[in-house]
Amino acid sequence: MAARAFTRLAARTLPLNSSKSYTSRTTRAVSPRQISQQSSHRPSASTLNPKSRTGLYVSLVGALAAGGAGTLYYFNDEGLKTKQKEFGQNGGVITPNKENYQQVYGEIARLLEEKDEYDDGSYGPVIVRLAWHCSGTYDKMTNTGGSNGATMRFAPEGDHGANAGLKAARDFLEPVKEKFPWITYSDLWTLAGVCAIQEMQGPVIPWRPGRSDRDVSACTPDGRLPDGSKEQNHLRAIFGRMGFDDREIVALSGAHALGRCHTDRSGFDGPWSFSPTVVSNDYFRLLLGEKWAWKKWDGPKQYEDVTTKSLMMLPTDMALVKDPAFKKHVERYAADDQVFFQEFKDVLVKLLELGVPFTTKEEDRMELKPTTA
Repeated sequence: MAARAFTRLAARTLPLNSSKSYTSRTTRAVSPRQISQQSSHRPSASTLNPKSRTGLYVSLVGALAAGGAGTLYYFNDEGLKTKQKEFGQNGGVITPNKENYQQVYGEIARLLEEKDEYDDGSYGPVIVRLAWHCSGTYDKMTNTGGSNGATMRFAPEGDHGANAGLKAARDFLEPVKEKFPWITYSDLWTLAGVCAIQEMQGPVIPWRPGRSDRDVSACTPDGRLPDGSKEQNHLRAIFGRMGFDDREIVALSGAHALGRCHTDRSGFDGPWSFSPTVVSNDYFRLLLGEKWAWKKWDGPKQYEDVTTKSLMMLPTDMALVKDPAFKKHVERYAADDQVFFQEFKDVLVKLLELGVPFTTKEEDRMELKPTTA
């Protein structure tokens, strides 16, 4: 934890007006494991500069059926013995607790470290995108959508254009589901998003179980997620439908420090930052500190940084500095990563819980320990 605080403190002392400063900053912020991942696989932007074991249980009952944190009944003798040992309990009735969810977290973290064949050496960014997209379908007027249901498992929603490429994230998590069949997909996907943020040196995100899985009839209509080709009015319409204000919209947009776009998915191409597997305030620093111009290519309209031509921004990103009400928050987050981390944490908790009929209280949220602390 002290090491993570030191790297963020060092970052705040760097200037905003040169690409060299970003490269220096993110190199010091990246852990040795992340440096290895990014250098051993697909080059990061900085290098561009000139089937199932669910048969063990019969049913989920009680609170699990209604909200993920309930009870499991095992009737297979071998499965009962195995799961009793795993949960450290003597009876045939199992109620998952914080320790059990920490085990799930640990398994996700282990796979994030071991499976380093994805973009820039990490599945972390696409896992965050899965958690965000399964949650960002919420409509406060109809109380439909959101993370409760995991309806992206089904073709109508999984095939939405905004969800292109997320099969990689869902497949990545299948071994975790098989190892811990008692957790719902809805809780697993959101917990995985929390894990990915924390393992990529982001803030600790309070989380609670309580989501249930639903069938195909609960799939949401297409068009509820942001379209990167639009501008500020579109952002306010999409996020306003979920109940977010201008400050929260900008805070959530800070996740664009992670990952990259792909021409075979969104049509756009490239990363937003020089260190796309580290949670930071670089997205905001780059928005303000770099000069951006339209990219000359045959793809959809996007911006590229003038200095290195290795980074990109979408029209929705540039809207955050064109609109004065948005820009003031961009400036706050660019100036202080601790302010960004605190407000990003709060709004991510809100996003992951939209529309979930919890039977627990907000104070029951748990903080799961990152392996990188």
